[in-house]
Amino acid sequence: MLKFHCDSQAEMTMATMTVSIKQATEFGVLSVDEHNRVNTFQEKSLQPISIPGDSEYALVSMGVYVFSIDFLIQILQTDAKNENSGHDIGKDIIPHLIDKYAVYAYQFGSRQGRVTQDGYWRDVGTIDSFYEANMDLLKPFPPLDLYQPNWPIRSYQTQNPPLRAVPGATGGEGVFINSMATSGVVIEGGNVHNSILFARVFIADQAIIRNAILFDGVRVGPGAQLTNCIVDKDVEIPAAELIGFDLEKDAERFTVSDKGIVVIPKNYSFT
Repeated sequence: MLKFHCDSQAEMTMATMTVSIKQATEFGVLSVDEHNRVNTFQEKSLQPISIPGDSEYALVSMGVYVFSIDFLIQILQTDAKNENSGHDIGKDIIPHLIDKYAVYAYQFGSRQGRVTQDGYWRDVGTIDSFYEANMDLLKPFPPLDLYQPNWPIRSYQTQNPPLRAVPGATGGEGVFINSMATSGVVIEGGNVHNSILFARVFIADQAIIRNAILFDGVRVGPGAQLTNCIVDKDVEIPAAELIGFDLEKDAERFTVSDKGIVVIPKNYSFT
């Protein structure tokens, strides 16, 4: 994409992909000329522009941009002085650049890039879409292959011991089924099913975790049960706590998504 930006002598390049017209209402939609220069941009229109010759699909922005640095500084400074601007790149900045400047569209998954035609991409702008994108990784044939040797996913990895699943005080085995976990995780007689555990998560004896995402440093007390939830960093779940079973009760303390995913914020205290 960066090479395309330089070769096109663009001042701004937008990463784009093709989606159905129905999906396009959730994105910025654009049209391009034969050289992929953008000539129209609509932000989340209820009547999105379709691709020429194919009324069922539209070209949308992925929210990934390349700017020439001097140009970026210029437009941000101008927008900052505009009292009538909401200072949103999709609503306030991009639509005004199309007619005046060289704005190009790079089509994600094209033959020119390293990503194949069925290239993976998800918009994770909501709790439910974020949760579903993570749960997709637990499918037998996930849409994104994290283990593809010729396309490594590079992320920050802390130095921790390996995952450890051992019996708890009552003698019950630590169970880890259809789940993913990074280093530093300890399952001490607890049960983990269809869940994703980040670094240094601790699951105590007889605790049950199902369909959950637990971030760094989460500790789940003995006998606690969690289902359909996201727990942010450094939260300590008390013993015998139930989360995800009574959404009305959960909503009194936490955020509950449209699809019933309970979100416990970072450093939340139950005391």
